[in-house]
Amino acid sequence: MEKIFFLTFALMMILVVPIAAKGNFEEDTFKTSAGDLKITFIGHGSLMFTFGGKIIHVDPFSQLADYASLPKADIILITHEHMDHLDTKAFGAVRTEKSMVVLTETCAKQVKGGIVMKNGDIKTIGGLKIEAAPAYNIVHKRPDEQPFHPKGIGNGYVITFGDKRVYVAGDTENIPEMKELKNIDIAFLPMNLPYTMTPEMVAEAAKVFKPKILYPYHFGETDSSKLVNLLKDNKEIEIRIRKMK
Repeated sequence: MEKIFFLTFALMMILVVPIAAKGNFEEDTFKTSAGDLKITFIGHGSLMFTFGGKIIHVDPFSQLADYASLPKADIILITHEHMDHLDTKAFGAVRTEKSMVVLTETCAKQVKGGIVMKNGDIKTIGGLKIEAAPAYNIVHKRPDEQPFHPKGIGNGYVITFGDKRVYVAGDTENIPEMKELKNIDIAFLPMNLPYTMTPEMVAEAAKVFKPKILYPYHFGETDSSKLVNLLKDNKEIEIRIRKMK
């Protein structure tokens, strides 16, 4: 059964290629107290932030873009060790000698010279406050009953850009620790079944910590319109759908 799971996972990753954009990525820009924050939506779980003259790559994945043609990283954030999040080809294409790499203990076994953050850690890196949040499964599990993402292994990250707080959840479900999130302006919540959350889980998570703007991301073939419908009466949260399969 374990072999079947990994074969299915590998096939899913192959299917990302025709879905993902190879260029002309969507972008949104937000005003902050310290200048503009530009978010580039690479696809799947991959993002690029541009702020204060710095480039921050999140989980670069080479099946989504030619990373050699993208800006080099001042900071790279890696949420966990799965191949669509820790891709050494994409990682190597944007890393320089000056790049600061933030990762988990498990990822540090594959990537040398990084800054390890555990769940709950808070550090200032490259002038940005970065908080490592838990990211794990409770409900969704492999055939052997092990969670797809065990507790204590992966990170989500809260990054503070001026007066804006951005939460990139990583691969997680609507875990109890989300109740502790405060003053989140922009949130990225995963909706890739069966590995992360259902639309219902994302809606419940959003209702708990109330981000001003919610982007479902890393959502594969999950119908994002279901999430829009679930939160249609919630006036506190603006949902934005981008090409983040």
